[in-house]
Amino acid sequence: MNANSTRRVVVEPGGTGVVAHVGLHALGSFADRMGLGDVLSSAIPWRGNGVALHDRGKVLVQGALMLAGGGESCLDIEHLRIGDELFGSVPSDTTLARTFHEITAPTRARIALALAEVRREVWSRSTPAPRDPVLLDIDASLVEIHSENKEQAAPTYKGGYGFHPMFCFADATGETLSALLRPGNAGANTVADHLIVLDAALVQLPREIAAGHGVGDDPSLATRSVVVRADSAGCTKGFLGACRARNVGFFVSARSNAQVSAAIFDAIGIEEVWLGALGQDGEDKDGAAVAELTCLIDDETLPEGTRLIVRREPLHPGAQRSLFPSLDFRYWGFYTYQDGDPRDLDVTMRAHAHVEQHIARLKDSGLMRLPFTSFEANATWVMVVALAADLVRWFQLLCLDAQWREARPKALRWGIFHAPGRLVHRARQRVVRIIAGWPTTQVLLEAYRRLALIT
Repeated sequence: MNANSTRRVVVEPGGTGVVAHVGLHALGSFADRMGLGDVLSSAIPWRGNGVALHDRGKVLVQGALMLAGGGESCLDIEHLRIGDELFGSVPSDTTLARTFHEITAPTRARIALALAEVRREVWSRSTPAPRDPVLLDIDASLVEIHSENKEQAAPTYKGGYGFHPMFCFADATGETLSALLRPGNAGANTVADHLIVLDAALVQLPREIAAGHGVGDDPSLATRSVVVRADSAGCTKGFLGACRARNVGFFVSARSNAQVSAAIFDAIGIEEVWLGALGQDGEDKDGAAVAELTCLIDDETLPEGTRLIVRREPLHPGAQRSLFPSLDFRYWGFYTYQDGDPRDLDVTMRAHAHVEQHIARLKDSGLMRLPFTSFEANATWVMVVALAADLVRWFQLLCLDAQWREARPKALRWGIFHAPGRLVHRARQRVVRIIAGWPTTQVLLEAYRRLALIT
């Protein structure tokens, strides 16, 4: 029996004709096809003398490729620099870091407008039918930082130390439509921050969808409904009123208060008001039930027409805090400004949990390692983290199929992005031959075929 896990080899330097990161080349080629580098370059002013050696739009795209490949600091860009046959002239880590420090808040705003153009093109090729509402999800997450030298890092409400960024995601695609870096002690239910990420997300929507949903817009201009979901941090008079002022519907988790508790108490024992809850697959969910208790509350802080939906399910070990003290059920509720069956609305609200997957994708793509002392530079880092995650999502939506369409970053890196190949020159062409036996060869070849069709 041979218990060895490796074969005996002799390792020497000087290998040639071998390339790594073939899948990252496919991702970068996709970015080029979509014109991402060009639109970013047009949004970033050059403040130096003469012509920049590295176009700043290209620098950000290659920085995004580095993050998509698992990089966690500017130094990791060096792994792309050794692959100049695939990636061309790649900036050094110092040039990449300098670029992050050059970009200011006004420049990030211009970059966001430029990205919206690319996003609209992707949506025109991949989004659901126009009859579906556009669902936006707002949530914040803590980023622990083990350094007191970073500007605006502060103690968090969980007793840690770092930052408390807030995001708005598109549910249909998983894109990060907006990201706001905040100090660690930033409030969870800050109305101003919720509105910043919401308004920035609305700007990212295609014009035909965003019309009628801006401040001061005529609601009759709206051709497609927009709905925002948030946890109890969004359950504030200011935020809900601002949503209605933008002709935006909402789902927000209800907070425990006297009116809600009284409504649940009144409904206990009246089984006809409780409807069997549905799972995400549309099938009945054993033991769970849903009831609309709107008529049992009178809260003047809620916009007129707001509905209260409450869900109950049997208590189980580890159940989260309930809206109402009970030994038999856990009660959870939400407010909504949407029409429809309470059971269907409950399914829609519970799908807000998708934000956990979206945030996990960001944390697996550089969000957990804010590398700079400067708060502004770290805000730019967060922007590029979101850009990297969106670029990967666009690539998945337009170039991949089956399980790879929803694959997580780790799976994409192992199976797609870091595929090795052999480089040969033939008829003045660079030809990459994916290593024989690589399990996702056909997936990569199909991705390149689809890339060729993007015009």
